[in-house]
Amino acid sequence: MKEVKKIVFMGTPDFAVPSLDILVKNGYDIAGVITAPDKPAGRGRKISYSPVKKYALSNNLPVLQPQNLKDENFIDRLKSLKPDIQVVVAFRMLPRTVWEIPPLGTFNLHASLLPQYRGAAPINHAIINGEKETGVTTFFINEEIDTGKIILSEKVEITPNETAGELHDKLMMTGADLILLTVDSIINNKYSLTNQSELTGETASLKTAPKIFKEDCRIDWTKSVNEIYNFIRGLSPYPGAFTELVSPNDKTLLLKIYRAEKPGICEEDIIKDKDLSPGKIQTDGKSYLKISCKNGFINITEIQQEGKRRMNIEEFLRGFQYILKT
Repeated sequence: MKEVKKIVFMGTPDFAVPSLDILVKNGYDIAGVITAPDKPAGRGRKISYSPVKKYALSNNLPVLQPQNLKDENFIDRLKSLKPDIQVVVAFRMLPRTVWEIPPLGTFNLHASLLPQYRGAAPINHAIINGEKETGVTTFFINEEIDTGKIILSEKVEITPNETAGELHDKLMMTGADLILLTVDSIINNKYSLTNQSELTGETASLKTAPKIFKEDCRIDWTKSVNEIYNFIRGLSPYPGAFTELVSPNDKTLLLKIYRAEKPGICEEDIIKDKDLSPGKIQTDGKSYLKISCKNGFINITEIQQEGKRRMNIEEFLRGFQYILKT
């Protein structure tokens, strides 16, 4: 019979919910759930709970929401829960005083095959870089971000047309399974650890996954078809790749592009426009909108105008009179 251990779970967004759920459904004692403080959201600025808090409350799990993870009152409360293990999924960086509390350790789930893509946005960067596979990794937390000893990992294929949102959901479920396997392995002392340095060597090149800011999402139409296509799907649906158009009266329109196709160059395009300089628009005003780039065209299929809802390209083109801003 499986020995029941106390677990403290730390997480905030949707990505973390299946990992908490799988532990609950497998009979683990969740002594506490640590999540982000409530904050106002939406146009009405109403107080919003994190997805993890919503799940915890619906399952009668105790919730802690510290503003400061080094606060002595929070540390004392956490110690009073007497966790055997702490599980971290999509949460903040933990101070040593927190991660060293449980006797069996504190481990984190990361959405990449470590040591590749350490950082805040591994899913986005893997697609942007045109990777064909990624995965999830569990590792024990130490002083440096995403560098601890690896416990387990699981590879996941990235399909050619997959968006970051679709890959997020796939890794979310694979990650939950890996969380359960990791907890079981630790409790039964049936695991071995791998130093990340053993997987890199002294000369290996590591790809990083830094946080993505708004200006990082602007499309550079001088890049190749493949680069732009991967950039668009790697930022879809969030934070969203964008470009700007200009109307005949010089009004600037910001557009987020959520889906596109890469038809490349065809004879028809060459006949219509022999100047394939980056950033030129081709459209029939009804069914398609193509933008030229370094070695072909990107065919835009789903788009969102600032302040409006997402729409397919046919809807957007009704009344379209803009040119690409350069």
